[in-house]
Amino acid sequence: MSNLTYEQALDGLMAGNKRFIDGNFSDKNRDIARRNELSQGQHPFAAVICCSDSRVCPEILFDQGLGDIFVIRVAGNIADDVVMGSLEYAIEHLHVPLVFVLGHSKCGAVTAAVDGGEMPGHIGCLTSKISPAVEKAKGMDGDHLYNCINMNVKIVVEELKEESHILAEFLEHEKVSVVAGVYDLETGIVKTID
Repeated sequence: MSNLTYEQALDGLMAGNKRFIDGNFSDKNRDIARRNELSQGQHPFAAVICCSDSRVCPEILFDQGLGDIFVIRVAGNIADDVVMGSLEYAIEHLHVPLVFVLGHSKCGAVTAAVDGGEMPGHIGCLTSKISPAVEKAKGMDGDHLYNCINMNVKIVVEELKEESHILAEFLEHEKVSVVAGVYDLETGIVKTID
């Protein structure tokens, strides 16, 4: 179990992102001793739900080591039953104090939802989960894709809060906090959003 508060966990992630932006990576928790320690169990201080995009690796962009964050990756950072179950495991059994839902610029899954049309195979399962964000972002000022990406993250946060009884209970007792953010592929900056 992490001994950090959710504020400290968020500060840790954002400090790591600053190191990543500056190119001042730490070597913490990336050695044989850490690997051996983790063979006995894990105690991550945050859970991150993010896109499967190969350019979005939370352990790197938050400059964290082995066992520091519990990462759940799925294209479009959507919330389905499998994502929800994985998150509930992190909350209920690993007692992470922070859940960070991370979208990113130029997201292909969100772009596909914006473009619309018929999707081959199971890709439609992803875009159908993102379509409500596309609808809500219509008519907003600014870049439409960026607005859709932000809206998608916000909708996922609300889905998690509404559909996970475990998360709701931990939120009610202030044992966890949920934060939304977007990673910019060009600058490396993660910004939290309301």
